[in-house]
This record gives sequence, C-alpha cells and structure tokens, in this order.
Amino acid sequence: MATAAPREFVRTLRPAMLQASAIAAALEGRVPNVPKPDEHTAVKAALTIADTAAQEALLVPLVKRFRDAQLEAEEDTRSVGLFGGGRVERRIVIDPIDGTFHFYLGALGPYAVMAGLADDGVYSAALVALPREGWLFEAVRGEGARRRRLPAGGSSPASVGREGNGLLLSDSVPDRVAQRLRDGGWDVALGCGGAVAVAPLVPGVRGGVRIAKSVSISTRGRIGLLIAVEAGAIVTTGGGEPFPAEIDAPADSLVVASDEEVAAAIRDALAE
Repeated sequence: MATAAPREFVRTLRPAMLQASAIAAALEGRVPNVPKPDEHTAVKAALTIADTAAQEALLVPLVKRFRDAQLEAEEDTRSVGLFGGGRVERRIVIDPIDGTFHFYLGALGPYAVMAGLADDGVYSAALVALPREGWLFEAVRGEGARRRRLPAGGSSPASVGREGNGLLLSDSVPDRVAQRLRDGGWDVALGCGGAVAVAPLVPGVRGGVRIAKSVSISTRGRIGLLIAVEAGAIVTTGGGEPFPAEIDAPADSLVVASDEEVAAAIRDALAE
C-alpha cells in the first residue's frame, strides 16, 4: 500500500488534533449537554458545543486534500457535506469527543479525540488524543507509532509500557470482571473506547478491555488499534482470537495488552 496519503493525513491533522484537544480541554466542565434529536438514550443523545467545535477543527483542514473520501463523522456539522466524491475505497472516520456522556460530561475517566483514515476497509493512519491525560498518539501502518505531550510538546517514538498495574475498562465491562481483575492485583479504572484502544501506551497502564454494547465494536472504537499494534501491543478478542484488521468485521469484544501476561490475565477474568 502506498503510504503517501496516510502520511499526508497525519501531517494534515496533527495541528488540528492539537487544536481540537485544546478546545475540548478548555470547555470541559463549562458546556451543557444539548440532546441530539431522535436518540432514545442519554448516552447516544449527549452533545455539547465542544463536540461540534472540535469536529469542525478536524474537518476544515481535511477538506482541501481529502474531499473525495467518504466521511463517517459523529456529528452533523457544517463541513460534513463537503466530503464524499467518488472514492468509496477511502474512508475518514472522526469522533471529536469519544465518551461525551460518561467520560467528558461525567468525568468518569479518559475521553478521546480521534481520527482515522481507512483504505480498502483497513485503517492506514490514525490519531488519538487524550486531552485530560495530556497525550497525542499517531501511527501510519507499517511505520511505527509516535506520541507527543499536549498541548504542543515534541514528538518521540511510542511503544507499550512495561511498568505499572493499570488497566482501562469500558463502562460495558461487567462488574464481576472488574472485581476479578482487582482481586488479581490490577488497578482498574474506567475509560472511553478510544482510550481503551491505546491503553498500553499510557504511562502506568498495561492494558484495556472492552465489550461491545451492541453487535460489534464500532469503527470509531477501532481507530486507536492501529496505533496500539504499531507500538507493539497485543490485540485480540476476548476469546483470544486475533482482532480483525478490517474495520467492519464483526467482533464483540476487545483486549489490548502490553504483553501476553497481561492479555492472559484479562482473558481469564472474562472467561470465568
């Protein structure tokens, strides 16, 4: 696969990710939840000024270079209609604030700003920011992962951490699984799906686990997995099978770990 477009995607979006993260951080705790129409649960209905402002910060720089891509954006903002030429094999997936209800408005754990470029159904470039923790992670398929400190720190190669006992769990993981992990000596905390996907790259965190709330882990929830794989993480389903690279392939659970010991501990807790 040619890497020119994925590299350009990351170069184009890097400043925008810094801006979107700054917007989210600046507005945290100061914006109301304005429910989306036609949504039946509070989680799906959650919408803030920060969501829309952060999304526009990401989309505006992409219009010039990636207008012909198919766009999957979380919110219906002004720039959404400018995308969608003829390249059905190229998709841009955006989530301006992943975890708006529980993790941004509710402050239960890390929220994320995410963007991914998929070619032929597989992510070829990805960026995930964790504004509250102060990290931006990025990767191009086959070229490793990088990280930088927010708001505008320098870049360095990223690899999974081997220290600490932290695990990030999505809010869909049953309490009994979380307790088994605590009983095993792990420090368990909640995090949005985007944070779970890059969990082993966060200092002090060794892995993450997510259970799909509906049929499958969403395309947005898989953006960070490219970064995790490029950083050397183990990425499997809860049953231990390799997690599918295709962004639309069904998968009802996700385990991301710094090494096999961590992955086995998570899978054992899920299996009991």
